[in-house]
Parts: sequence; structure tokens; C-alpha cells
Amino acid sequence: MTASSRPSSAAPSLELSGAAVRAVDADDMANDVLEQPAQLADALWRVESADIAEREAPDGLVVCGMGGSGIGARLAAAVSGSRARRPVRSVQDYAPEPWVGPGSLVLCSSYSGETEEVLSCFEAAGAAGARRVVLTTGGRLAAAAREEGVPVIGVPAGFQPRAAVIYMTVAVLECAALCGAIAPLREEIEGAAGLLGDLVAEWGPDSPHDSEAKALAMRLNGALPVVYGSQPTVAAAMRWKTQINENAKLPAFWSALPEADHNELCGYEGAAGLAPLYPVFLEEPAQHRRIRDRVELTAEVAAEGAAGIARVSARGESAAERVLSLVLLGDLVSLYLAVLGGKDPTPVEALDRFKAQLR
Repeated sequence: MTASSRPSSAAPSLELSGAAVRAVDADDMANDVLEQPAQLADALWRVESADIAEREAPDGLVVCGMGGSGIGARLAAAVSGSRARRPVRSVQDYAPEPWVGPGSLVLCSSYSGETEEVLSCFEAAGAAGARRVVLTTGGRLAAAAREEGVPVIGVPAGFQPRAAVIYMTVAVLECAALCGAIAPLREEIEGAAGLLGDLVAEWGPDSPHDSEAKALAMRLNGALPVVYGSQPTVAAAMRWKTQINENAKLPAFWSALPEADHNELCGYEGAAGLAPLYPVFLEEPAQHRRIRDRVELTAEVAAEGAAGIARVSARGESAAERVLSLVLLGDLVSLYLAVLGGKDPTPVEALDRFKAQLR
């Protein structure tokens, strides 16, 4: 039975055992998440196999991609952080910024190779004289790239685009290094596999019911998550939000500190009578010391109108480990929320219907 014709809902589960996950997860999304540690080495090999020329791009790297194909740019920028030498920018539109030209490297990322916004960006970047690289499984984007002699980084087929997050993130980091936007981080990327492997065992479907991922999903079940990040964790906060949307088919929102303390915080005064808002704060050691103070105070104020408060700490020594640990945890939390709601995490029927209507 195809994903589009198979019912997307089952009886809601009251447990998060491995058997309960497998009963709902018909297309085995869980396996794609649990394979993230092994995907790191494969992703590096795929970029190397694309034989991209190493050449300085004075204006930095621009990544054009939507949804799961675009989140890698934000996560890669979070990994590079203050080590960036030149900008690494993300574009979610039909054209890159008007300043893009011969001094830029433009990475056009579309898992399917059929994303209309990315196809438009590929054409616009070429017309502007920018050097281009393509990241895809095929489609019209790969065909256009090969016709014009543009390097293609091949991504393995069979994933939902959002499940290829490791391939997307690593490709951006490697392209950023090849154009001089950041220093090479290959050893750091490879080194993250060990920690992620440990976390898969600690948080995966066969972990205890009180593991961090399962316990947090139970707390968020029936609530409206609002995921907060600061500079090193903002991309992860956005990833959590979109994964809850697509995997669990639930509303969720993300926001950033310190900006939220200048406006959004006031909204918790009336939250209790409107929705069970549940703030989740993503924290990590590289956050500014004043952000730590803000998290404490923001949580205290928000608690007056929120259904609960959760604080999550990134794991790991390197920036790559910490960013990817938050990605893994958020992916598993969204998967467990899908199971608790009896939702198969793979199909995205609302998106499929919308794209069909748009065509």
C-alpha cells in the first residue's frame, strides 16, 4: 500500500515501547533517525565524490533550499558559529539575494530535485554568474546541473527529505570549507558519530520509558510546544518545530532569545485561557552568559501561564556534537509524539495536497 493511500492514523498509544513505535511507524522513519551516526561518514564521502573544486568565494556561501532540504544551512551555520570567516546564508525563496554574483558559491539543495523555488534559484544564480553546486537525488535539478556542468552531490534515495538532515548539514559544512567560508571541520564531523551512537542507545525506541526523549514527549503530549533557542541553538529550535509539525502532525512554534523577551513574553499572561503552551528551552555551553540568565527568568515568567516548562541541554564537547545531539533528540521526541497520537510519522498528506493544488 502506498504512503498516499495508507491510513495515516492508528489508535493512540499510551506507551512508547519499541513495539508501540513499530506498530505506528509503518515506513520505519525511526530507522532513518537511528542511522544518523552512520550517515555522517557516508555524507562526507558523497561530497568528496562530487569532485568540487576548492576555490575561494569572497562573498561566502548561499544555500537555497526549502523545508528539510534547507534546514542544513541553518544547522551548519550553528556548527560553524564564531569560527565562520565569511557568511553562510540560507535562502527560502524563488531567488537569492540581489548581491549574489561571481564572488559567491550557491548550493542549490532539493532532495527531490523538483522543488520549484530551488529550480528558480538555480537559474537565477547562473544568470548572476555565481558558481553553483547542486545537492539532490535527481529530478530536473540534477538534469539541469549536469547539462550545465555543475557538480552534483548525490543524496541516497528512499528518505523523506526531512530525514536526510545529516546529508544536508554535512554538505553545507563541506561546501563552506571548500569556498573558504569556514575552516575544514571534517574531523569534528567524523568525531560526532561516537556520541550520536551512544545517544541512539540512550534515547531510541528500545530505551527505558523514562529516557529523556520519551519522558519529554509524554510531557508535551496534549500541549502546544513553543521551542526557544539562542544563537547556537536557534536552528535546532526551528528543526524541533518543523519535525513536530511533519512527524506528529501537530502545531508547534519556535522563537529566539533574547528577542522573545522584548515582546513574546507578554503573551503568557493570557495563555492559560487560550492554549496549553509548553515552552521548551534548548541550552548549550556556548550560549552567552546573559542568555543563561534570560532562560531562568523567561521560564519563571512563562510558567505563570504555561502548561509546563522544559529545559534541554545539548550534549557533547564539540559544536558539531552539541548541534547534532539536539537534532537527534528533537527528531525522536517528534517521532514519539506521533506514536502517542497514533500518527504514522512518514506521510505528509497536507503538503502533498497543497503541492498538487498549487500545480
